[in-house]
Amino acid sequence: MEYFANNRMNHLSRIDTAKCLFWLLSLASHIDLSKNVYGFVDIHHHRHRTPNWRAQEVLSGQTQSRATKQRIAIHSSSSPFEEPTDEPSIQWELLNKHHVKGSWKGVWTTYDYIGDVIDETVASVDLNAKKNDDGEDIIEHTHTIVIGAKRSDCETCFDSMEQKTLPVSQYTPDNILQKSRLAGVSMVNGPTLLRSGVMAIELILRHKDGRLRVIYQFAPVWERDVEPGSCPPQGLKLFRTTLSREAIRSTAPTAESEANEVPEDGNPIFYRPVPPFNWHKKWAGLSWTYGPQSGNRGWAVDELDETDSWHGITPVDCWNLRLPGGIHLQTPRIITESSVGICRLAWLPNDDTLLRVESGISVLQPMVVEDDTMVGFQPPSLTSMRCDMLSRVGELENVPRPSKEWNKDDEKDDEEIMPEETSTDTTQSKSLDDSASPGTPRDYLTL
Repeated sequence: MEYFANNRMNHLSRIDTAKCLFWLLSLASHIDLSKNVYGFVDIHHHRHRTPNWRAQEVLSGQTQSRATKQRIAIHSSSSPFEEPTDEPSIQWELLNKHHVKGSWKGVWTTYDYIGDVIDETVASVDLNAKKNDDGEDIIEHTHTIVIGAKRSDCETCFDSMEQKTLPVSQYTPDNILQKSRLAGVSMVNGPTLLRSGVMAIELILRHKDGRLRVIYQFAPVWERDVEPGSCPPQGLKLFRTTLSREAIRSTAPTAESEANEVPEDGNPIFYRPVPPFNWHKKWAGLSWTYGPQSGNRGWAVDELDETDSWHGITPVDCWNLRLPGGIHLQTPRIITESSVGICRLAWLPNDDTLLRVESGISVLQPMVVEDDTMVGFQPPSLTSMRCDMLSRVGELENVPRPSKEWNKDDEKDDEEIMPEETSTDTTQSKSLDDSASPGTPRDYLTL
């Protein structure tokens, strides 16, 4: 009887465990940004139980507290309870799920170091799934660039464009990790050393029918008193940035096209005005991190820590560029061999969604032979990657709301000035353009 009782207790325990796992899976599937939209192929909450589970984890060069993050498991879509499959298959699945959608039409805008526009090109990134001669699945990557256009004058005629298609690469499950890395809805290509000696790295974020794609390019530099070329480069300096707002639409998204036909179904509006205060909210959701040693890891972010909210600040030691549509570019001005450069891209596709991707790169690492003689540099390498897929869960506490605070200040000033105005006609009222007043919008934004 005791044997049967023990078996019954074990059976009930297994049932309770299965119910608990099913409940956790259901809970994860009801999180706004974890409905299998943003790239965790299948997710279930999981607490690591090994004795050496540390209290902190280094993510992209910064120490993030586990108090606001909970480890979750990344699995293949075959079954949420199986062990994770090999990494190439996960990368291949993410590439097909989020990026292989056909022709991503966009306007490629190139900025110089100051942030001025120096070139614009209408082109598309074409990613199409095909099969090779052996019947194996491949992804063909080409660029279609508009090199000439003729606009018709009559209403019944059509505009004609002269296009040129350039082959870029062919991806297979075996070579997907050679130059690319995917995490959630993000993708990083590079870092790559070009023939000209320029290093380039590409960061991509995708939301519904739209993508943001930014390429940072760095050139060799030397110290002020060192003759260029007299010795190996002493650093890499940002000199050019290319941003592409691209979408799976009939035409490339522009301010005019979006004004004539506003995107629907939650698709991003690339040229919408976004107040700077929209970045400063309570954000929660999911985070995917990668490191050469730690591999792929998933996290449930209960609340984004203030020290990790780099999307809302513009540090002086970094190159920053904010653009319409809730776009923030941030990258180091100079990367040396003694530091890891963190290149970043943040995007507000709508007021309730925040997407971020960052990559750490190591450059100019010496290549030393046995007798400690330097013979060259190691190729630039990707040291870390992180993709955050967050949703707005509330407003920050104890943060002044500028529109209301300024109105209150103006009302108080009017009340104080009113008796003086009635007594003397020479007293002037307070001007809203007074640069010495901390209550003006101009001073608040320049803090």
